Amino acid sequence: MKCAIENSLEEDWVDYSPAASPPSPQRESIPHECAGMRADQALARLFPEHSRSRLQSWLKSGRITIAGASPDPKTKVWGGETVLVSPEPSEAMLAEQAEDIPLQIVFEDDTLVVIDKPVGLVVHPGSGNWSGTLLNALLHHGPAFRELPRAGIVHRLDKDTSGLLVVAKTLEAQTDLVRQLQARSVKRHYYALVHGEPAPGGEVNAPIGRHPVQRTKMAVVPGGREALTRYRVVERFTRATLVECELATGRTHQIRVHMAHIGHPLVGDATYGKAKSADPRLDAFPRQALHAWQLGLIHPRSGEACRWQSPLPADFDGLLRRLRGEAP
Repeated sequence: MKCAIENSLEEDWVDYSPAASPPSPQRESIPHECAGMRADQALARLFPEHSRSRLQSWLKSGRITIAGASPDPKTKVWGGETVLVSPEPSEAMLAEQAEDIPLQIVFEDDTLVVIDKPVGLVVHPGSGNWSGTLLNALLHHGPAFRELPRAGIVHRLDKDTSGLLVVAKTLEAQTDLVRQLQARSVKRHYYALVHGEPAPGGEVNAPIGRHPVQRTKMAVVPGGREALTRYRVVERFTRATLVECELATGRTHQIRVHMAHIGHPLVGDATYGKAKSADPRLDAFPRQALHAWQLGLIHPRSGEACRWQSPLPADFDGLLRRLRGEAP
């Protein structure tokens, strides 16, 4: 059986299969704007987080293939070719290691576990983060997770987004949660501090896909995947507004992209936000001000409607208190 998992804020669709497997190769496409470039030049644009010498080395060792082959770095590309970057065996082994990483557990039974993820914890191993992840922590937390694809993970949060996510402990529960995500019956609410003064409430219904030039970013693009975010204002400050966002879909960076799209990027968002504002308190916040504060779903075994909440983390709460004048 093979189906697709629609993930939360930080992830688009990923393959789901009932057998655990090592990390899959990272798949991208050469942008058509790179037509006529050398392969190493196009790869440098596609993967700006890696040096050109490293990309050339990976090409020569076969870790990177373009259109199924390992071309010379000087070979020209014409746009649209599929690029696969495979993790080194040592990286794949790190991704499957159990690590004693503390977890803040909000709820747990024999079917699922709800975790309050802290800022800084990566959910799933990937490029540059092959260890120290939530997946590694789950493998240490209990043997059941080793028997499940992706250790039972069905949705994700960005490294610098805090809050609630659910993880399955059985294959049946994982399949059920996947279906609930696809049916959009999982209720995911977030607090976000955004720049400016948005309307009291509304929705952003705009398709999201890869940025046509900056391939590490997402953007509202024609032909992107359907994406719908509902929001309402909770509290206004002089130059920022606290909003509650509800995800109707779950695209990569959805809230961050949608709020930036309507002219109100998240405070602290280095990727989609402002470099500077007129308030040093906002500029000093070191991450995107986003917290998954409420999660609701139908329990896969009992059929009961469940809901969990998470208080704002200290850094986010402290920023709001300073904006209110309650703290220095």
